[in-house]
Amino acid sequence: MAYSSSTRDFVALSDLHPNLAHPNVIGVVIGKTDVRGFPDRKNIGSERYTFSFTIRDSPTYFINVHSWGREDYIRSLSQSFRVGDCVTIENPLVQSKEAEREEKFNPVTPSRYKLLLSENHSTVKMSSCYETDMKLLSLLHLPVKDPQDYYSLGDIIANGQSLDGRILNVLAAVMSVGEPKYFTTSDKRKGQRCEVKLYDETEMSFPIVCWDNESIQLAQSWIPRETVIFASDVRINFDKFRNCMTATVISKTIITTNPETAEANVLFSFVKECAQSGALHDKMEEHSKDSVNLETIADVYTVEQLKEKALQSDGKLEPLYGIIYGYISTLDIDDNISKVIHNRCSICRFIVNEMSNTCTFCSDVSPDSKSTFASFDILVDLTDHTGTLYSCYLSDCVAEETLGCTVHEFLTLADDKKTALKWKILLERSKIYFK
Repeated sequence: MAYSSSTRDFVALSDLHPNLAHPNVIGVVIGKTDVRGFPDRKNIGSERYTFSFTIRDSPTYFINVHSWGREDYIRSLSQSFRVGDCVTIENPLVQSKEAEREEKFNPVTPSRYKLLLSENHSTVKMSSCYETDMKLLSLLHLPVKDPQDYYSLGDIIANGQSLDGRILNVLAAVMSVGEPKYFTTSDKRKGQRCEVKLYDETEMSFPIVCWDNESIQLAQSWIPRETVIFASDVRINFDKFRNCMTATVISKTIITTNPETAEANVLFSFVKECAQSGALHDKMEEHSKDSVNLETIADVYTVEQLKEKALQSDGKLEPLYGIIYGYISTLDIDDNISKVIHNRCSICRFIVNEMSNTCTFCSDVSPDSKSTFASFDILVDLTDHTGTLYSCYLSDCVAEETLGCTVHEFLTLADDKKTALKWKILLERSKIYFK
């Protein structure tokens, strides 16, 4: 079997073997890791770089692709495509894989082989064949694991610490997507973290954490209360501080967005019913207010200590809760109102399209039965005698309590009053709870 193009033929991934001379393959990228460097044993003091990705060309077949080389080449190659792109690969080396060793850190694939890319002999290009691309893009909605092989969020919580460290599949809807947080590790490498809250019929708030740029970028495209994901091979852990179970996206993980399966369709129906009935509203408020009781927070930190915490374990730090004695050093409430207030849907409670002021998820609900409401969503900087934490969120009722006014009262303030309010709060030493 082979794919045909106007310029060349592509070998199907299922037909690959090491004896093929100059094979060309095509597929849709379903998974991808970040670029990382490691010491070059042949040239002491220098580094080589690598990243890997997974391509798929049929419902049943996909394969891992690895590339090593100079930093400029690897970074340029990695930046040339993303998950969801269709790519062609010319002249990769087809090599047998050591499944037991390699699948500890890479996605499990049905292929006996892996592809290796050489800077001097291999080429990766974006596909330009519309007909082929459309066929490949449909594969993005097919999970790479049995669609019935997953744990519900309730099952994970019920099993508790017995699942700590296990690698599982999860089918769930997206409740919310956090803002990416950036940090620098002790060896001067940049890192990032993003937490997504999931829910399903059995549990209304379950955290999954992304540590790499690729999964964070994918997560930023998810629409809360609309997107459903099938996450294969995520790591489950027990968070001792929060006393709850969490999931983490790892190098083995492949996430299928809006899967086209019977199980996902059932979840889609649940999501839609909840959004239209407003059933999630009370749960959302409970989680936002009571997920961590402020009375239980007693640990006091300086900004410097928090930054040091972020450097521990190569930046893989679980969320912290504590108190800072400091002040708000940035509070731009008298600038662009769109950076301070967002409209939310009164039915599903999530941010609506700013241009049309409509909720795309509740689009089939009668206009007479839905509306929007305004909510604070402010980025602030927190400072103490040791440094500054940038881009912290001050939102909803906490923002109203801090400002001493509701959104509607704030909107009636003249610009000079907003500025006066800002300077009343700025640089005022306070006891600040963070979570």
